[in-house]
Amino acid sequence: MDQFIGRKEELKKLNTLYHTDGFQMTIITGRRRIGKSTLITEFIKDKKAIYYMATKVGAERNVELLANEVLNVLVPNMQGVHFTDLEVLLSFVGKNVPDEKLIFIIDELPYWAEKDESILSVFQKFIDNDWGTKNILLILCGSALSFMEERVLSEKSPLFGRRTSQIKLEAFSYLEAAEFVPNYSNEDKAICYGVTGGVAKYLSLIDPEKSIHDNIIELFFEKTGYLYDESKNLLVQEFSDITLVNNIIEQVANGENVLNVIADKVHEKESTILYSLNKLISVGLVEKRKCITEEKNKKKTQYVLKDQMFRFWYSYLPAASSAIELGKGSIYYERVVKPNLHTFMGKVFEEMCLYYTLSAGLDEKLNCFVTEVGTWWGTEVLQNEEGKKYTQSADVDVVGVSAIEKSMIVGECKFKNEKIDKSVYETLVRRSKVIPCKYPIVQYLLFSLSGYTEWVEQNVDARVVRLLTLDDLYS
Repeated sequence: MDQFIGRKEELKKLNTLYHTDGFQMTIITGRRRIGKSTLITEFIKDKKAIYYMATKVGAERNVELLANEVLNVLVPNMQGVHFTDLEVLLSFVGKNVPDEKLIFIIDELPYWAEKDESILSVFQKFIDNDWGTKNILLILCGSALSFMEERVLSEKSPLFGRRTSQIKLEAFSYLEAAEFVPNYSNEDKAICYGVTGGVAKYLSLIDPEKSIHDNIIELFFEKTGYLYDESKNLLVQEFSDITLVNNIIEQVANGENVLNVIADKVHEKESTILYSLNKLISVGLVEKRKCITEEKNKKKTQYVLKDQMFRFWYSYLPAASSAIELGKGSIYYERVVKPNLHTFMGKVFEEMCLYYTLSAGLDEKLNCFVTEVGTWWGTEVLQNEEGKKYTQSADVDVVGVSAIEKSMIVGECKFKNEKIDKSVYETLVRRSKVIPCKYPIVQYLLFSLSGYTEWVEQNVDARVVRLLTLDDLYS
């Protein structure tokens, strides 16, 4: 798909910087495939811009390649002149800045800076002594999140205090992702969002003229599919020990979310696992999730896959690899994966409902001004028919908190081909009472793919219980 979708706020911010006189500098970060380069390409249309994507070829070669772009934009008749020193090249740029704003972009900066630590100090020197008085918009961009945060954005960076703004690109929301497949049903839009994780590159590969199932087969379950080896390709770029990281992700994808359990399953020390988990967090694949209302309880911390495409891949592709290699991936998908898509979508639907709750709460469409959302998990004490008490695990899918109004909203999500019944509603009410929070619950939200039973529709109090469907999330 060639149409540019989304990123309206980011484009607005970049255009504001572009139309501001004098030197401006912004840092753009975001995990691989998230759409940083696409955003930049859209932004610089019809503008004078020097765009260079750094590579792992060493400092001198990067200077030579950047020089070609500089000459091509500023003085095309000087093609063939060689620069091997970055300072000389940046000085040349400063002396040849045109009357209009010049955009100067280094994409994938870490590829260059990891082998040449001086590059950041060189840019600092020119910002302070030369470019600071010029009509230049400097954009530095990188996918290695830990590098960008520690070496470019932190107080220890030579560039600290010199940026005008920074932009961190995240995956598209389920609403933005739907723009890639406008003619799909809402259920298929949700599945499309789930298997791509809202990642721009993956969404751009979806052919809206084909069914979601045909797209999944072509992208994942064929040897030539772009996403067949995508998870491995991404890990190879970021990690030296692929086997360990692969084992860790597989455990997290299968629901093992606690450090000591992951370490036990992988047969490694907790410190080793923690190091890899932190690296996975830094590249945007894993997130460390805290139990809402109990953020200070360190025991209530879970590691979950932030990238839903990775969760889909690890849920189905390893077991399907033999069938795919034999050219029978489509059969495997139809027999094994397709019947279980709703199970996979359960977690995705929860994320969608959390997004909806926060957005609707901030828009004052709920019974309280929700400013924070999350999930709660813990235990509840029940009593059997003989009167004996027992403990079981419990969770609440959606918890929305308003610290301003000192109130709370709770919700349950079901992405199933069956209607939500009385038992689901009563379980939500019962479990919500276990959440350790002093704020009163002012509303219950039920989210259902397939609607509600007659009992629920006729007996719940509409003043405090809202019955929502997938269509409501997309309206």
